[in-house]
Formats: sequence, structure tokens, C-alpha cells
Amino acid sequence: MKRLGRRRFLTYLVSAPTLSVATTVGLDAVAPGEARAAIPTLPAPADLVDLGDVLILASAPTANMLVLEVREDGTVDFRLPREEVGQGLTTAVAMLVAEELDVPLARVRIRLDDARPELLFNQLTGSSNSIRSLYDPVRHTAAAARARLVAAAARQWGLKAGVLTVRQGVVTAPDGRTASYGSLSAAAASADLGALTATPKPESQHTLVGTPTSRIDARSIITGRQEYTLDLEVPGAKPCMVRRPPTINGTVKSVHNEPAVRAMPGVLDIVTVPTGVAVVAETFGQALDAKNALDITWGPGSVDAFSDEEISAKLKGATAPLVVPGVLVKRVDAEFDFAFASHAPLETNSAVADVRSDRAEIWSGLKSPIVARQTIARELGLPLDKVTVHVVQAGGSFGRRLFFDAALEAALVSQKSGRPVRLQWSRIDDMRHGRMRPATHHKIRATYALGQVLSFEHRVAAVETDFRHGLGEILTASAASLPSGVGNAGFAQTLFLTTVKSPYNFGLTTQVLTEVPLKMHTGSWRSVYSGNTRGAEEIVVDELAAQLGKDPVAFRRSFLKNDRQRAVLDKVAAEGGWGRDLPPGWAQGVGFHEEYKSCTACLVEIDATDPKKPRVTKAVIAADVGRPVNPRGLEAQLLGGLTDAISTTLRAGLHIDKGLPLEGSYSQFHYARQKDSPKDVKIFIMPANGKPGGAGELGVPAAVGAIANAYARATGTRPRRFPVNFDVDFTPFPR
Repeated sequence: MKRLGRRRFLTYLVSAPTLSVATTVGLDAVAPGEARAAIPTLPAPADLVDLGDVLILASAPTANMLVLEVREDGTVDFRLPREEVGQGLTTAVAMLVAEELDVPLARVRIRLDDARPELLFNQLTGSSNSIRSLYDPVRHTAAAARARLVAAAARQWGLKAGVLTVRQGVVTAPDGRTASYGSLSAAAASADLGALTATPKPESQHTLVGTPTSRIDARSIITGRQEYTLDLEVPGAKPCMVRRPPTINGTVKSVHNEPAVRAMPGVLDIVTVPTGVAVVAETFGQALDAKNALDITWGPGSVDAFSDEEISAKLKGATAPLVVPGVLVKRVDAEFDFAFASHAPLETNSAVADVRSDRAEIWSGLKSPIVARQTIARELGLPLDKVTVHVVQAGGSFGRRLFFDAALEAALVSQKSGRPVRLQWSRIDDMRHGRMRPATHHKIRATYALGQVLSFEHRVAAVETDFRHGLGEILTASAASLPSGVGNAGFAQTLFLTTVKSPYNFGLTTQVLTEVPLKMHTGSWRSVYSGNTRGAEEIVVDELAAQLGKDPVAFRRSFLKNDRQRAVLDKVAAEGGWGRDLPPGWAQGVGFHEEYKSCTACLVEIDATDPKKPRVTKAVIAADVGRPVNPRGLEAQLLGGLTDAISTTLRAGLHIDKGLPLEGSYSQFHYARQKDSPKDVKIFIMPANGKPGGAGELGVPAAVGAIANAYARATGTRPRRFPVNFDVDFTPFPR
């Protein structure tokens, strides 16, 4: 890339100030509001400090190490230390920059930053934390740049900065003189402007932030101009595919026909890596044919003896016991099973790598690029400063791209082959050997008497979720890799306790996680533990309401802890026409969820006249996310959460058979199609209040509960296994 001189743009780099984040810790923050009749529930750890708070605190020392450039032509470049995977983050950040600089949004360019180890924990994309952690630092950085530009104009005209105004990237003096940002950029880069005070504008003066705005990359995406990893033109990079083992974590023992495969058309090289045997060829078609032709003897994998039945038995056996209730109280008991689920991003795992004897350069869609760079450098035997990792916009993630396996794999192949490579996973490989949401088993017991809920216990047993990416850098990644019970289990418990909580005053409430250490390709899937855990709880809430003779919405209202929660529930009940008459086999369902300083409610209508082919026909969602930056982006996030919930509640899951998922394509992993999605969806973003909360993972749990509750009301059955329709109705691909 051509380097621009100092005269061409202003670079503003804040390296010293530290953002202080105040977190309210105490009972006042979780007071029960007006629900005085309910038995108060003590705050859970996530009520006091959630995972987002932890990540913000960890990243505070480097939160303001942001780079903003104002170019001579008046455009603004901002280097975003996060990944864009379709969640609309680049648009929201561009809006924050444009708002503070007072420039048109079209002039703001967002560039994904390369891996920067000096940022420590501040380059991890996940846990609905990007806007929460970037909101103030981005505004302060842009405000500081604006202050320098105005100061440069004031010096040029011999005026005080306070008398100048800015509109659309043009500084104006009282006498009508004007200067564009571009014309001021060189002067504003001067170090002798003196001490400047920069304060972001009051939120009451926002004209762009908070306004529904279309994505800045929408046109590029729909016209095919958006560049993803395999679109990059890296000189000499040749297509590469890997033949993978027939079971999870299987190993290569021997390759029997390597000379014959090397002689196939277009084949350039064959190399063995820890994950399989890689073929480098002139085209992807030739690489695919060659890798399929390989005759390999494989070593055993880590779960060859396990299928769904054995895994289910292990989970049930590991579930912690429930407390035996007293003889004078009534109870609702329920057990639930949730299947494995593929992340299934539209873009399969991919990376480009150019490894030489003295340096390496990697391109990939990465949500934890710092630990990716550190690990790749270690595995290649190169100094860290000789490895460059570029973050490329990715076509979906849902947690998948927290892992950098494609980037590492491509680097190892490039090093062994001695040439740049373009690695692509097939769809089959992405589903069978990619990351997946772990299967879980749940036991829930709620006790009640005299119209009150006295206790609510939830015991979760889950196949171990792999957290070896840590908090995005090598230190915590290494800690997560320590022996079971010390490393990864500690991360699991921390994540569970700082995300999962009940929004209801249900008396003594306990939620406990036990993980079964099966070595599978698991990973954080959208909403991580909350999707299944809170989804199951919302089903039990409906069953509690029925036992107490209460309407499900009215029951929730009476036990929710505060008015903010009740407001979103009231919104969906009113807008969705809760309680309206529906034909036989049709029903409504409702669910509620609170997480990451945000809360949401979901109401759905379902047509289950054929219980084997249920279809959600209508959905109403309301969300309070504190301060919405881009309401249109939030609507898209919540719609995505609804679609994930429809899929995994009704049909989409992975069957494990002798150590490998059976599903290998979208035709087999039954993620919702357009025909499965409701035509009537209304989404309401509540008015702004306070700081931004998290939204990316917010929408799944409430929708899971709403869909399951609607299905139960429509069919007269209480679903206990998810997805509810989970037949092997396909012929699996060969292993």
C-alpha cells in the first residue's frame, strides 16, 4: 500500500489517556422496581458485573489507542480494531465518527485494523461488546481530531476557536470565511497547536447517531464488489484444499497414492499438516478432485466411540442434582435437551498465506487477530515482528471466527510448500469439522405456593465449549489451554456466571453449569449459554403461569424486576395483539430476555396444524438497548436472532454419529429458508436512555422461548427436545 506523507492527512493517535468506566455494583442496580408482591431474588453475578463489563475493564488501558486520518480530499479514514462479520459494526462506527467530526457519512471510510498486539484485550470481537467498548473512545478520538482542525483554522485566521462553527466538514468564521477539513489537514497535524480540550458533543445534539441508517457497505455487498478473503489478489497465491479425517480430531498415519495424485492435472504440491493432507493446485476444482482422490490411512479421533446416544447419556449423568422441595409446596419440573448446532456462516473457513523463510503475511476473517498472529508466529518459528496478520471482512461468524484455524492451516501449508496459498474449506468440511454449539441437557425445578414462586433452580450440563482463543491474546489463550478443571473450565464458569441470569423475582434462584470434557470442535455460538439456558427457562415460565392459572404475559409482568423490562413486554403484547383469536392449530407465544445491559421481548404466532411442519407466521420484537447508535442495524440483529431461533428450535441441528456430524450441507442442516420465515415481522427499538448496551446476541433466547411456547399452545404438547423435528431425512455424504 502506498504510504501517505504527513502533509497529506492528519493522523491523530491517542496513546496515553485511559477511559474510566464506572459500573454500578450493588443492590440498588437490581432493585425489584414495582414488583413488590413477588419474593425478591438476590442479584446474580451477571446483574452486578457482566462479561461486557469485564472486557471493557480489561481493555481500558488501550481503549483510546485509535487511529483516525483526515485526508487532503476531506475524506476520513478510521482504523477499526474489530472485525466486521455482517453485524453492521463498520456502519455504526462510521456514524459515530461522522457525528463527532460533523462530516457527511459518505466521507467516512472504515478500515479493519491489522493485528496489533499492543492493544492486548482490545481487539477481540465478541460478547456483544464492540459498540459498548468503542462508543466513548471513538467519540473522544473524533472529537479530538475535530478540535485540532478547528484550532488550525483559528490560527490561520487569527481568531478564537470558540467563534468558529463546523458543518459538513467545513469550518466557518463569523465573517463568512470557510475552510474545508481537507485544506486544514496538514496544518492540523502540526505539533505546535498547544494544549487542546476536546469534548464529544452532548448526545442531545446528535443528528445522525440514533437515526435509522442503511449500511455503508450494502451496495458493495449486493453488487459483488465487496472483497472477502478469497477475492484478494495476492501475487502467486495458489488454490489449496485439505482432505480431512473421517472423525473429529483424527490424524494422518500414511498417504498411499501420493505420486499418482501429484500427477493429476494442475496439482502443484501435497503436504501433510496436523489437520489433514493439503493439496495445492492451479484451480480449486483441481485441488478438490485431487484431495478427494487421496488414499489415506487415518489414526483415531478424540470421540470416535461417541454418537448422540452416548453423549446424551453423559450429559444426563453429569447434571447436578436439584434440591428436594418441602412437602407443603408445589413444583414444576422439566428436563430439556438441545442438539449440537453448526455456526454455518455463508462464507466457509478461508485464508490466504504468504510465508517466506524470514517473514509471513496472512489474510483472513478474524475476530481474535492478536492471538492468531502470536500463535502463527510461534508455530512457524518466526519472530512476532516478522508476521503480519490482516483482518478481512467476513461473510458471517456467529462466534465461528473467534477461532483462526484456517489462518494457521494456510500458514503451515504455505511454509511447507514454499509458495503463497489460498485455502478454502468445502461446505462439507465447514459443517463437519468446523465449530459447533455444544449439546446441552437441562434440569429445571420451580416451587410455588399461595400464588408466589418460592425458588427457581436450573442445572445445565454441556459438552465443553472450547475457549482456547482466550480474551483474544496469547496469555489468556494459554491459560484456557491448561488441563481440564483449571484452564478452559475456568473460562466456562466465568462466562456462564457473567452472562446467564434470571430477570424475574422468583425467590431463591440458582443457575449452575457442569461441563463434560469431550474434545470436540465446539465454540461460542450466538448467545453462547443464554440461548439454550434462558430459552428453556422461558418455557418453564409459561408452565408456571399455567399451574397458577395466570396469563403468560400477565404472569411475567408481575414477576419482572423493573419498569424497563415491563415496557418491552408491554410493547410486544400491544403491537402483537396478544390474546387474539386464532384458528385451531395456531397459537401465540411470548418470551423475554435480559443481557449485556439490554432487554428484549418477543411475541410470535405459529401455524402448527401439521406439527411436523410448523411455521412461524408473525413476530413482534421490542428491545431496549440503552442508546441505539443505528436502529436499522439493531433491527437486522434482532431479525437475525429470530431466524437463528426459528432454525434451532424447530429443525436445525447436528447429529453426531461415531465421532462425526452427519450433516454436511445446508440441505441437511435445516437452517430456516425464506419459506420458513414470517412475512409479518415488526421490530421496535425503545427510546434512547443511558449508554449503549449489547445487541448482537440479545435476540436469540427470547425468541427460542416464544417459539417453543407457541408450539406447545398450538399442539397441546410440551416440547422437551430441540429441534422439535430432528429426523435424519437425508443420505449423509461419505466420510
